[in-house]
Amino acid sequence: MEAMEDDSSEVKDDHNHNYRGSSGGGKVRAALSSQVPDGLSAPQLVCPTVPGGEPAKRQGKPWSGSPCGSNLMDSDTGSESSEVSETDCSAANAEEKFSLDSTSKFLLNAMAVEDYRKNHWPNLEEAIDRLLIQNLSDHISVSYAQIYGYVYKCVCQQHSELLYSDLTSKITAHLQQVSTQLQASPPENVIENFNVALTQYLASLQCIVPVFIYLNKFYIESKLNRDMKEDLMKLFADHVAEKHLSKLMPLLIKAHSMPFQVQPSTMASVVKGLYSLRPEWAQLAPALFSSFIPQIHPAAVESRLPDYADHDRKLQMELSMNGFPRGDQSRKRASEDS
Repeated sequence: MEAMEDDSSEVKDDHNHNYRGSSGGGKVRAALSSQVPDGLSAPQLVCPTVPGGEPAKRQGKPWSGSPCGSNLMDSDTGSESSEVSETDCSAANAEEKFSLDSTSKFLLNAMAVEDYRKNHWPNLEEAIDRLLIQNLSDHISVSYAQIYGYVYKCVCQQHSELLYSDLTSKITAHLQQVSTQLQASPPENVIENFNVALTQYLASLQCIVPVFIYLNKFYIESKLNRDMKEDLMKLFADHVAEKHLSKLMPLLIKAHSMPFQVQPSTMASVVKGLYSLRPEWAQLAPALFSSFIPQIHPAAVESRLPDYADHDRKLQMELSMNGFPRGDQSRKRASEDS
């Protein structure tokens, strides 16, 4: 009978309190009952129920109101909090790593710039100096392969902008010195000295532009959408030609009206050089520029043929008056006299 009562109590406990313990649980209660004094009942292990009919442990929430409820938590909630904490740690680590990477990149970039200033640019600056001040008759020993190698390294190390800035600054400083020297030239030597400065500069560009071709291709053309030679020619126009144009143009017009006052080759070189720098300058003296550059004047029209013929007659008369005879006309055929 006692065994049956124990079994019935287990069944009753199972149905009334939803206690799903194993047979070992009955043994535990029996042991506890044997240790409790007479007149006192053994404590019951009761799991509180929730409206869903399942133990609160399955709802994933702590038991409110129970002594041990604050220590019980569902595994899902625990894993969720663990994920949140791991996310916070990952974000903190990523931020710290980004800060370290930024600092490292800054230090590496500073070291690279320092290396450029100490090892690369001084060699390039020396070579540029020698190319800018060279005379056409002088032989200057310059290793173009070495210069190209320095330019290649600078571009590969992301110093293109810095290198181009230094190059233009160096050439600008040189052209300012050239302009100062032209300013001190006497009027009778201005045309000749300007021609020497322009010719020397163009010869220097023929050496500078090829060795900086890597910079021109991968920075000036691709990022700035310009051309190195055009930029360097513009520097000469801005810092030399434009500053002396007001003095140079009247001297050229006067020299053109007096043949051989200035060597024809010098006149042609200066006029063509000015036109290559700024084609719009031809409008300042169309007659002068049209004598050396074709198609300065508008295209010829048939209605103005008599004017053209009259202009040619005047030119021939001026040449004859200045000591330029037409030559021996005795062997000219009779049909050509008219």
